Amino acid sequence: MDAAIETFPKTVPERLDCALLNLAAVTKHLGQQIKIGSEGVNPLLFAQNSGEVFFLIEQFAQEGHIKGKTTSLPTEISLTAKGFNRAADLQRGLFGHLNKQVFVAMSFDQTLEQAWTDGLKLGIEDCGLDALRVDRKQHNEKICDVIIAEIRKSKFLVADFTLHRNGVYFEAGMMMGLGRPVIFTCRQDELPKAHFDTRQYNHISWDTPADLREKLKQRIQATITL
Repeated sequence: MDAAIETFPKTVPERLDCALLNLAAVTKHLGQQIKIGSEGVNPLLFAQNSGEVFFLIEQFAQEGHIKGKTTSLPTEISLTAKGFNRAADLQRGLFGHLNKQVFVAMSFDQTLEQAWTDGLKLGIEDCGLDALRVDRKQHNEKICDVIIAEIRKSKFLVADFTLHRNGVYFEAGMMMGLGRPVIFTCRQDELPKAHFDTRQYNHISWDTPADLREKLKQRIQATITL
């Protein structure tokens, strides 16, 4: 019993991840319907009562990982392509508490070098995480392939929109498409130039690299499960 309690997922993100892996494990073919009963306890979903069952399947539906009726029990659900992709990432160990890589999307203009070294990089490292800027990574592949691979490996993404490089918009959009967190930052004088598609998001408005470091650290600690 003690061993079972010890291995039971302790946080909501861990329970969601483990439950999704279970759903993938019992799916034998694409589109297969998985029956979710009306009983209170559901070991497949790590749910202790029907309220937790509803919470989990509704969350999966909102994230686009399953399709099916989620408003009443019993019901039948099935994994979507996005759900299978997420489960595959989990199986490769790209998610979870051991993943410490954070992808940083930003302009590589020399005027922002200190914003990287003394702001973004240190703010991420202050939280016990590893900051990755793709131009600093050694590789032999096409840079676009490296970018996509490293985004998929990362726990979340920090996008600094100062100077508004198109690549930053692309990389942030890709991470959002994967259903993972994106933290938006922008130097205060550049923020009014933000594209209307992203202006609605809560950007960290910074003035100096030290200001960026502290604000980024606080945002990570407040919004990311470490």
